[in-house]
Amino acid sequence: MDLRARRLFGGTAIAPGDLAASPFRVDRDRIVSSPFFSRLGGVTQVISPGGSGLLVHNRLTHSLKVAQVARAIAERLTADERYSGLIDELGGCDPDVVEAAALAHDLGHPPFGHLGEQVLDRLARQRLGLPDGFEGNAQSYRIVTSTEIRRATTIGLDLTAAVRAALLKYPWTRHSYPTPHPRHLDPPPRGASAPPGDPDSGSAKFGAYTTEVADLVQAREPFAGRIADWQQTVEASVMDTADDIAYAIHDVEDFHRVGVLQQGSVATELIAWQNEAAELQKLSDVELEAGPRRPGRAVERLRRHLHRKDAWIAHDEAFGAAVEQVRHELVDGLLAAPFDGSIEAEQYVARFSARWTRRLIGAIVVVPDPPVRSGHVMLEQAQWHEVQVLKFVHQGFVLARPDLALHQRGQASLLTTLVEALHAWLLDPDEQARLPQRLHDLVELAEAELEAVDGSASGPERSVKARGRAVIDFVAALTDSQAVALLDALSGRSRQLWTDAFVL
Repeated sequence: MDLRARRLFGGTAIAPGDLAASPFRVDRDRIVSSPFFSRLGGVTQVISPGGSGLLVHNRLTHSLKVAQVARAIAERLTADERYSGLIDELGGCDPDVVEAAALAHDLGHPPFGHLGEQVLDRLARQRLGLPDGFEGNAQSYRIVTSTEIRRATTIGLDLTAAVRAALLKYPWTRHSYPTPHPRHLDPPPRGASAPPGDPDSGSAKFGAYTTEVADLVQAREPFAGRIADWQQTVEASVMDTADDIAYAIHDVEDFHRVGVLQQGSVATELIAWQNEAAELQKLSDVELEAGPRRPGRAVERLRRHLHRKDAWIAHDEAFGAAVEQVRHELVDGLLAAPFDGSIEAEQYVARFSARWTRRLIGAIVVVPDPPVRSGHVMLEQAQWHEVQVLKFVHQGFVLARPDLALHQRGQASLLTTLVEALHAWLLDPDEQARLPQRLHDLVELAEAELEAVDGSASGPERSVKARGRAVIDFVAALTDSQAVALLDALSGRSRQLWTDAFVL
């Protein structure tokens, strides 16, 4: 069987005679037809739409824009004669595969953005006894292979091997696959390290739970011998890079629209570093941390962080040029006038986004032997630094805001209470007949999966883990508003009996 055929199989609906029928477009259609995809319209990207007062990106619009950028990158690379032979050697790069993977990459993202991911992971590991915990990328892979039922005879979305492999930004499990596990490499791949302060918890980011590892291996089998076990496929690398680009650009748009990204504070920080870079670089780490709020020091900490984490590409001259480019385009450009909702303001935002998107897509290259912390598809050095500085702006001037922290602490408390309440309901022997049918189904699915991967586990132990996984799967599939409504019902606060049933 040739490479193209092997990239297709695993989508069991595809017969050998159908190889010319664009099965990757079928994959894309299956993804966008899934209720899990529609649900993303009610899931937070960074700022909860309900609390912002203005239209901001949600996980659905983010996924659509990632797909747009990813397809543009794939089409440019496949048309570039410099890379055609190399891409073929690495396993191929089909724009339809890349687009489908980009559309599906956030299907498993839970309510309330990355905060929800952190809360569910903590609860899964510490409260429900699930060694794999929760991870948004692994949950997306679980949805397309297990929990989303497309028809009575199919578990998952029945996607081709190539699209499933392209979904795997982090093609390893939390603890055990592959061997040796990539977190033991020096340096480890991006995302493979354990979270700070939790060295025994396995990788911070991973692409599949233990229950889906056999599917992971099957999806990546066509690429064996072409890329390392822990390395992304070219198509996954394109999708990952597109996600980075969209995150860096489009989230800045949101923060500008909402009015929380202020020109003065960003300008003060960037210009102070530019004026005092030589003096700041002479400070020891201890001296630098002694005045963390003094202008310019946060940028200097970023420069040092990049050298520690990504010495393979970090470069002081490129970093300085990136600070200047972002200051010119963002501070002196986009943020120069407050967003007032006018047509002119919208046009300015659109031009800013289009200009940066073109700039970054045009700086994509393919390399045969990438550094461990990069994929085969990567940004050139100058633009890589620009993306890091853009991310720094919204992390430092939005995500660190006390008012956002206040909002997120409430959301974390809500999710914690919801998981605890559902788990208690599941354990109540007098309520078994009145549990939501989907929760019943998820318990049965998890029981069967756990028995298949760990037949040595005792029945009671397996049941405990199955109930925990079912609760996590159930909550992760809610929208923000559904999570709020369900907790209101379970807490007795809701006065509308039947309208709460839509989440059950």
